[in-house]
Amino acid sequence: MNVLIIKLGATGDVVRTTPLLRRLSGNITWLTDAKNTVVLDGLKNDLRSFSWEERQKALDGCYDLVINLEDTLDTAQFLRTLRCQKIFGAYLDGNNTLRYTEDSSRWFDLSLISSYGPREADRLKFLNRRTYQELIFAGLSLRFAGDRYLLPDAIETGLSGDVGIAADSGHVWPMKKWAYYGELKEALDDTGLTVNVLPERPSLLEHLADVRNHRCLVGGDSLPMHFALGTRTPCVTLFTCTSPWEIYDYGVQAKIVSPLLEKFFYKRGYDEHATRAITVDEVFEAIMAQLNRNRTPAAQAALS
Repeated sequence: MNVLIIKLGATGDVVRTTPLLRRLSGNITWLTDAKNTVVLDGLKNDLRSFSWEERQKALDGCYDLVINLEDTLDTAQFLRTLRCQKIFGAYLDGNNTLRYTEDSSRWFDLSLISSYGPREADRLKFLNRRTYQELIFAGLSLRFAGDRYLLPDAIETGLSGDVGIAADSGHVWPMKKWAYYGELKEALDDTGLTVNVLPERPSLLEHLADVRNHRCLVGGDSLPMHFALGTRTPCVTLFTCTSPWEIYDYGVQAKIVSPLLEKFFYKRGYDEHATRAITVDEVFEAIMAQLNRNRTPAAQAALS
């Protein structure tokens, strides 16, 4: 097989797509955002990755399968320049309208280009109880069996501790930023635990090390969460406006779902109520439960 994957961003979405690399055989080319090539380079001997700006390099052969997981016009237009036998995902029909293949409908029915329209797509997304991997794997006639992420080697930073707090949420989903990270850190500090708010790093590989070097990560549905899942780092994840059910927990994740999730589900604006619906006590207790699952002697002493 000669396979092309088009998954540009966000980085967390790229990371959660990497289990496909464990199941696809042959030569694989991956087009992604330039910043994400570092998390793909070297993952497999038969994998090459190009940035979207370098996409012309992917025109050097014929593909048995193209997996387009983007829902944008530019990626669909690029498909028309490819030589390929089969497409899975979004494409342009004869009227230059974005469509998606029937076998990819499990995922794209829940997307911005859903044939049901955006309101019904969001309703279906809220009702969906299958993980992202299950939806994509099933469309490709594969069975997801907990296949793990593939991650590159991290760049060591020297930052480590008991609890890492990933407080950043990015600009796309401002309601992912929980209001009480400061209060949570004070409560955790009072127990004697080493607690670090993860800093911004120049390299994603340094950020990966920061996550891996903590006994528990707490934060929203974001890239640090995926790094925790990929490194089997216990994590507590707060879901304020996105789907907790699409995330496969790999046996290391405790999910805290906002009681207001349905009200703010997939809303990209900002409402303070969404960021305050989960209490500090609830998150604190979940972190302690995660730490207690694999308590070291030092941590035992700190908590006694």
